[in-house]
Amino acid sequence: MKNVQVKNVVFNDSLPKICVPVTCISESEILDNFNELNNTDIDLAELRADYFEFARDRFKVISLLEKIRKLYHKPLLFTLRTKKEGGASEITADYYFELNNSVIEGKLADMIDIEFFSQPEEINHTIDLAGKNQVKTILSSHDFLKTPSAEEIITILNKMINCGDIAKIAVMPNSEEDVLTLLSASLKLKKEKKGPFIAIAMGPLGIISRISCELFGSCMTYASHKDKSAPGQVDYKLTKEILKIMHS
Repeated sequence: MKNVQVKNVVFNDSLPKICVPVTCISESEILDNFNELNNTDIDLAELRADYFEFARDRFKVISLLEKIRKLYHKPLLFTLRTKKEGGASEITADYYFELNNSVIEGKLADMIDIEFFSQPEEINHTIDLAGKNQVKTILSSHDFLKTPSAEEIITILNKMINCGDIAKIAVMPNSEEDVLTLLSASLKLKKEKKGPFIAIAMGPLGIISRISCELFGSCMTYASHKDKSAPGQVDYKLTKEILKIMHS
């Protein structure tokens, strides 16, 4: 399986990495959070730009990223999540790609999350642009209503693995069986060793998918520091301890 390296962090089939999303609204709160995360035992942090009060002002988002880059020294993941995939702001398709492409060209993040099932031509351009600028991609898909079949999950992840650096799918389980469907699909992909991926079942039912990631193949999990960016996230300290126990 290919390894994806960002600074000193390698995403592969060993101990899963921990990413903490920052979902504050004001610039001062965001910068304070990133400053605190410098001194925590995490692997990388994510700026959820859709929570930022000026998320729809490209110049203010870019200015914020420039400030984060000066004070935060671990790998930085940039995400502008749209409403249809669980985001906090109404974002037009044109603005979505305009901002993401600006972030990539300015090398203002080490990694960027791209919603894979948007506009194919724009998606391909943004993925190519990221490759040319040495910005790693997480191609993502979110379903906040249901859990697709295992075959659908595998098909979606394989499409993303073939196009980007890391594939990510997050689904909503409505039963214990749904969680098993997600984990079964993950395990199959793990054994195929095609590329690094992240597979998450959201909400209380899906917490097991966030802490058993190494067993079922996910290369990274999202954990909370102060605020949660998705239902079911666990505090990063507890997540770290559980991952270590399951790794030993």
